[in-house]
Amino acid sequence: MVSVVAGYFLLVLHLYFKFVRSILHELGSSGMATVIVGTGIIGTSTAYYLSQDSSTTTPSSIHLIESSPELFASASGYAAGFLARNWFSSSVASLGALSFDLHKQLAEENNGREMWGYSRSIGTSLESTGGNKGYDWLREGTSRANAAGEYEPMDETGPAWLTRRKGSRVEIISEDDSTAQVFVPRDPLRLSHFLLDSCRSRGVHLHHPYKPTSLAISQDKSLSSITVTSLSDPSKATIIPCNRLIITAGAWTPRVFKTLFPSSKTKIPISSLAGHSLLIRSPRWNIGDEQAAEKEGCHAVFTTDENGYSPEVFSRVGGEIYIAGFNDAALPLPDIATDRKIDSKSIEVLRETAKRLLGPEYGNDDLEILREGLCFRPVTERGTPIVGKVDDKLLGGIKTNRRHSGGVWVAAGHGPWGISLSLGTGKCVAEMIEGIRTSADIKQLGL
Repeated sequence: MVSVVAGYFLLVLHLYFKFVRSILHELGSSGMATVIVGTGIIGTSTAYYLSQDSSTTTPSSIHLIESSPELFASASGYAAGFLARNWFSSSVASLGALSFDLHKQLAEENNGREMWGYSRSIGTSLESTGGNKGYDWLREGTSRANAAGEYEPMDETGPAWLTRRKGSRVEIISEDDSTAQVFVPRDPLRLSHFLLDSCRSRGVHLHHPYKPTSLAISQDKSLSSITVTSLSDPSKATIIPCNRLIITAGAWTPRVFKTLFPSSKTKIPISSLAGHSLLIRSPRWNIGDEQAAEKEGCHAVFTTDENGYSPEVFSRVGGEIYIAGFNDAALPLPDIATDRKIDSKSIEVLRETAKRLLGPEYGNDDLEILREGLCFRPVTERGTPIVGKVDDKLLGGIKTNRRHSGGVWVAAGHGPWGISLSLGTGKCVAEMIEGIRTSADIKQLGL
């Protein structure tokens, strides 16, 4: 009888420890989860590289939190998708080069042209000159062509879809294979969705639509868990044990930080810059042009407009053209991205610019408007993104249990370069979490 009871006890003990081991495996080597707040392209890139090849983090211990009912409803879904390798200031140059190379590698390994419209792009300036690198051009309302810096211009006829007016001049401002384009017709979300789908196939969790509401701390005031609440059912809350928190919420990053660290006096120096856009079909960018672009690449045209702003025009794989550049810092940031309200006057300005740049020189307007868009870019006053770990002394009394690789990181404020810098940022954040040397020099990008 005693042997039977002992055998039963040993069986129960074995099952118990098996269960504990499975839970620890689920949470990673530290027994805690890694939570990424913000499932835009920066957040999904971080999860992608962290779940790809990690020595301390299992994919099933990674949790993505997204509050918007529509995934990628802001800049990650409505941006131009323009990529550049060397159009950045010195503090961002290493990250820009790394990210551009990662975009090319990812496309080559996963049929990126078909999956998300990756293509070589030719950067051109229409009656514009080189200038300062960085974000000055964005804050000052001048052309992105200024970010290319000094260059030796080459006059060319320009893309077939661009209407050349008398006296205009088109100049190539990108070096060979230094610029590219992503996104396919009517769906500028494909790259972001590819990254997210890859993460989920590995076991990464997605909580959507959920918003972070509070943090819990242990007796020694170390971060121990985060509570997230369902937006579809506010009575439903989930507590996720974690000691690693990454905030990648774009323009909403300061709000998330304030919600989670209400006692902190630190203000995340990120603001929002609203930008409207149009997706257009032109009879001068058709299937034949797209087939030619297989070899020559798409075009990106940067110019200025009589309305006092700097239009940006991009041809895309799939025979569509994207136009943007009309920005408004005064347009308030909504609580969630899907609450955005498109301004009809801004759209009308873009329509008039499209007619001038893309319409026939004579005759009726023959452009087809496929979609009107509005996104909110996260910008910083210094003009460079914030990518780094937040010191415990800035967290309002909360510690992060550094002995077990705990911490709080922020990766946001990429301005108009979010897509371009996304993969490099994600890889570097993943490396910081792992405690290894980053693949790019981002020392000057901390908070």
